[in-house]
Parts: sequence; structure tokens; C-alpha cells
Amino acid sequence: MTEIQAGDSQSRRRGPGGANVPLPTGGRAAGRTGRKKPRRRALRIVAISTAGLVLVTAGGAAYFYNKLSGNIHSSALFAGATGDAGHEKPDAFGRTPINILVIGSDTRDNPEDCAIGGDCGAGANADVEMVLHVSADRSNATVMSVPRDTMAELPACNDTKDKTSMKAQRGQINSTLDYGPGCTVAAVHQLTGIPIDHFVTVDFSGVIKMSDAVGGVPVCVSDDVYDPYSHLKLKKGTHTLKGMAALQFVRSRHGFGDGSDLGRTVAQHSFIGSMVRQLKSAGTLTNPGAVLSLADAATKALTVDNGLNGIPQLIGLADDLNKVPASRITFTTMQNVPDTVRGEDGRVLAAPTAHNLFDAITNDQSLTNSNGDKTAAAAQATAAPSSAPATVPSAPTQPSGAPAGQIAVHVKNGSEVTGRAKEIADALIAKGYSSKTTGVSTTKTSKTVVTYVAGREADALEVAASVGLPASAVQPGEGPGVSLVIGTDWTSGTNVGGAPAAPTQVDTKAALSDASAQTADDSSSCTQVSHEDTVAINGVGMTPVKAYSKSPDVQDSAP
Repeated sequence: MTEIQAGDSQSRRRGPGGANVPLPTGGRAAGRTGRKKPRRRALRIVAISTAGLVLVTAGGAAYFYNKLSGNIHSSALFAGATGDAGHEKPDAFGRTPINILVIGSDTRDNPEDCAIGGDCGAGANADVEMVLHVSADRSNATVMSVPRDTMAELPACNDTKDKTSMKAQRGQINSTLDYGPGCTVAAVHQLTGIPIDHFVTVDFSGVIKMSDAVGGVPVCVSDDVYDPYSHLKLKKGTHTLKGMAALQFVRSRHGFGDGSDLGRTVAQHSFIGSMVRQLKSAGTLTNPGAVLSLADAATKALTVDNGLNGIPQLIGLADDLNKVPASRITFTTMQNVPDTVRGEDGRVLAAPTAHNLFDAITNDQSLTNSNGDKTAAAAQATAAPSSAPATVPSAPTQPSGAPAGQIAVHVKNGSEVTGRAKEIADALIAKGYSSKTTGVSTTKTSKTVVTYVAGREADALEVAASVGLPASAVQPGEGPGVSLVIGTDWTSGTNVGGAPAAPTQVDTKAALSDASAQTADDSSSCTQVSHEDTVAINGVGMTPVKAYSKSPDVQDSAP
């Protein structure tokens, strides 16, 4: 039968000379950043997971270095016009977590990606954005997807590679990649407050090569499904996907869930989890030929920040990733709500509850249990010591404190010790607070306190906890915002009494609420096929299930 296909020809986000192109209006179908462009979407995050596990095995062989090192491209981590990508908070043993922004680019500016289909040329959108968090003790990991349709206040960026710039503006977060991955890093950090240590962008053709190299990725679908836009066609049940079939699966947005990008994100999580299980259990990493093939495909697919530009650096990262068991890798999606701003219909906003998830990642809390129950590590971090009352009160439910990266602390030195204000301000910035945190001198004061203006109490409590102050040291005061006043009772060190800062309390159940959480070891569930009219054949809308039965002449993607 004749199919109605989604159009592939769209204009790029950047105009002549790097000028910004206004957002399209009239819904997701109105322009390139809309949700009706399924052929341009693909999952590339699998490359970093694959490359990481592969390179652990490849690391000891010198001949891999020359072959693989030349495959990798790099650029600056941060392209924001001001500030930086944030700083991690060390745990009590001085260990720090790792946060990697994995970006799936829809660029078609190389012949191999262009040959897959769609309009070709310069420009790019970040159609997949996932924050990969690996805990400080390397015992667990969280992968949080940021929906590509998220509208946010975007930072000003300077793309030093292409000599273009973007003014601060409201826009769709995936458009930032047109100004380099460092701009996407700046935008995600500004939205979430999560420090970003590295980025990895993955190109379009890498999924095909790596799914072949690993011997195929098993997936399960709940019903017969045919998405004429991505061309995915599978019977109900389990299939092993290779090559183009794997790409069709991770690109399909009309086949799963409610037919939106959110349903596709859940399918992508299932695919990645299956690939992780495949790599860990199928003997792939013990086969030298498979390792070389997979590592070659993975590194060719990567563009990384300058801090990861080398096989030794990737091996170190891979070793960290390989320590995390599949049962302790949690996949989530940023909580979101429909965007009701005029002209932005069909897009989403970060929900107020998303700050629970942002805080859990920022404060290195494990989200292993998909049912929302606190893990042992989270319970220990949030419980009061048995011999003394808690020094930090339970986090308020509404409103919650802002992410640390959005809190500019005004440090006032009343200790009469020269340089204390700058010392503490620098320490707060290193812990992830806004780069606008400043230090000044003030009149002598005997007691260290944190003051706040109306509406900023939760932020003030967070600052107090970060330097080891009790809640009793937090009090209303005059502006600006949140101020840390250093008294003569705190003349040295960056934590009160030299003790480690009290851990910020995180409600792990709230962090997982509406986050579509699943773990990488879960092979029991099938990806839910949409039962809504999300596709069309011959101009007639129907469900992907019905589309399958109506298309007997279309070959299945996999047996």
C-alpha cells in the first residue's frame, strides 16, 4: 500500500551569518524543532555505553591506540558566554561523581549519515540529551533524559569552532547544538543545575555499526507495530535487532507510548538496557575480533570534550562505567508538563517536581529502586544520626530549593581574617553553586549565619548544609538574595568546625515520581506500543497495531 510519509525537508535553526531564526509557531509540525519530524530523530547514546565497556577490554593492547585514537574528534566542554559547567561535590572520602551529557545529533553533514536518508547539509539539533551520572563510589548510575521538545531560557553561547554566537533567549533546548555541544552543555546545566563534567556526541550511523558488532540487540514489543515514518515493523514479541532495524526502533516516536517523543525515550531506555545486558553476558568482550570492530565503530561515532580526547581517558571512563552492575543503572525521564505559552503548543516545560530528580543527581543519591523506595545508601544519607538530632531539617515539599547552580551566594566576611570571603566563595563555586557567587568584607560579627530574603529560605537551608551549618543558623535578613555572613567563630577551613558538610536531604521517591524509571537489568517487560491513532496510511489515521495488519506488503524489520 501507499504510505503517507512525514516530510524530511526542513530549514536549519541558524540563518545566514549565524543569525538566530525565530521559533516556528503553530505546533510541532510547524518547523524543524517540532515533534512531527521523526525521520530526523535517532538514538546515539548507545555509542558511549558500548564504547565504554569495549574500551575496558581494548585498553591493554597497544595496537588499538593508533587505530582508535585517530577516530575521535573533540571540542571545548563549555561554550556559554559566562560562567562554567559547574563543579562536583566530593563525598566524605574525597571522591567525586561523574556527570556526562550524552548528545544525539541529527546532523547529516557527512556522506555516511546523509546516505541514511533525510535532508542533508550543515546545522544540527540535539535530538537526544541524556545526563549520565556515575556515583562517587561507582556503585550505581542514573541516566536522565531531557525531552528534546523542552522549552527553556537558553544561555548566550559562543561557538569558537564555527565563529558563531547565540544571544540569551527563550527557545527549544535541542536547538542549542547548532552552536556546538558546549552550548548544549551550558543550556542543560542552566536548566537543571547539575554539574556537567564531560560531553559525548554520537553520530547517526554509529548505531547501525555497533548493533551489528554486538551481534544484535534483543527487544520486546507489547503488540504488533508499524510506524510508517521510521519504517519500524515488528510482530508482537521479542526480536533481535541489527543494523537498520535497530536504528528504526530507536528513531520511532509514533510507535510507542502516546506517540510522542516521551514514548520514544522510554523505548530508547529499554534498548540501551538490553545492549548493556548483551555486552555483559554474551561474551562479546572476550572476542578480540568483536571488540576491535565494536570499538572502531564506537570511537568513529564520538565527538567528546577535550578532557576525554584520548584512548587512555576513555579507558578510565569505561572502567568506571564497567564497575556499575546493570541492576544499579536507573533510566529516568525529566518530569515535564505541557507548555501552555502561546505559540509553543506541543512542547513541554520542566515540571516543578523535576527539581527533586535534579537534586538527587546533583547530591549523588542512588535511584536504583524503580518502585521509588529509598535504597540503603539514600536512607543512610537522609537519616539523622542516632546520637544527635539532624542538623538539617527535612527538605520542604513546596517550594523546593533551586539547584545549586542557580544560587548565587553573597559571602560577607565579618571574621576580620583577610581573604576569607574569597576563600569561601571559591569553595562554594567548586561545590556547584553559581559562578556569580561573590565575596566582600563587612563589619565584624561574632556569629556565622545565613540570611535570606522572602521566598529564599529553602535556598538558604541548602547553603547552610553545604558548609556544615545547622538550620538554626538560617534566618531572615536583608538582601541581596542569600547571604553567608562569616563570623569570628569561623576563621579557617571551608566547612564549619572542619567537619564534612551535612548531606542534602533528597526524597528519592519524589525524585522518581512520573520519571518513567526502569533499571538496566529488567528484561521482563516489553516496550508498550501506542494504542492511539498516531500514524496514517493513505491519509487515514490509525494505531500502529492496525497499521501493521493493513500493511502485509511491507517487510518486517526483523524476524
